[in-house]
Amino acid sequence: MTRHAKNVTAGNVYTTHERKKDARESGYGSTSVRLGKDSIKEFDCCCLTLQPCRYPVITTDGYLYDKEAILEYVIHQKRDIAKKLKEFERQKTKQKKEVEELAKTEQSKLLKTFVEKQGAASKDSGATAGPSTISNMVDGLDKQLPSFWIPALTPQSKATQVKKPDETIRCPMSGRPLRIKDLIPVNFTLAKDGDDRALIAKDVRYVCAVTNDILSNSVPCAVLRTSGSVVTMECVEKIIKKDMIDPTNGKKLMEKDIIIMERGATGFAGAGIKLEAKVDGPVMMA
Repeated sequence: MTRHAKNVTAGNVYTTHERKKDARESGYGSTSVRLGKDSIKEFDCCCLTLQPCRYPVITTDGYLYDKEAILEYVIHQKRDIAKKLKEFERQKTKQKKEVEELAKTEQSKLLKTFVEKQGAASKDSGATAGPSTISNMVDGLDKQLPSFWIPALTPQSKATQVKKPDETIRCPMSGRPLRIKDLIPVNFTLAKDGDDRALIAKDVRYVCAVTNDILSNSVPCAVLRTSGSVVTMECVEKIIKKDMIDPTNGKKLMEKDIIIMERGATGFAGAGIKLEAKVDGPVMMA
């Protein structure tokens, strides 16, 4: 038996699980893990707090937030932007001062060169030179920057440049501009199951406002802008889109008034959400 055949035979001794374990421990290859139900946000939970919303609001992109949490986020972002703007203005003032210092230094150098040329011309004409001196306060030397450690003379010591911050408040999920007035209040319809437990402890919390179907991560849902009611997409396709009227209040609907909710997924149903976490590691060349 050849050496190559021995290696192949020995490789078959290890199970798939053992080979994956060796790959994880060595740090080479890709490591993938399937996410369970506990790793996925529930459809009725806030995208920031990951808890059921007390005062739910939704963006036009379909991301659900607790009103208190999203307001705190907006306030924090405004303070952060104001802080970055102050740093940017402070940097501009410092740069302007450095430019002025460099300009003064350049003027002093030009003046010194002019004085030296005039002195050389006087020597050529037979004029008597004055007594020499080693003082650094004469002949314009007091206007120069003699110290090598001055930041203006050491470009490599400059701090990282601060860019002007984006003053737009953006949605933490979609990254699109976010305005408080565009948030739409959401009215969930509670499930009448006779369960007196706290809302967060219930497996079935809400139902469709029209059909009373149970709402969950595996059920596509939409919010009607005119009333804030939550309905299933099946209800939208089979009932609402026929007349484009909100069944809960009779108001006329437009296509943009039907906001599809972004949701998580269960541990076994994809529901359009990627359930596998993958980390790519280094790969050895064959």
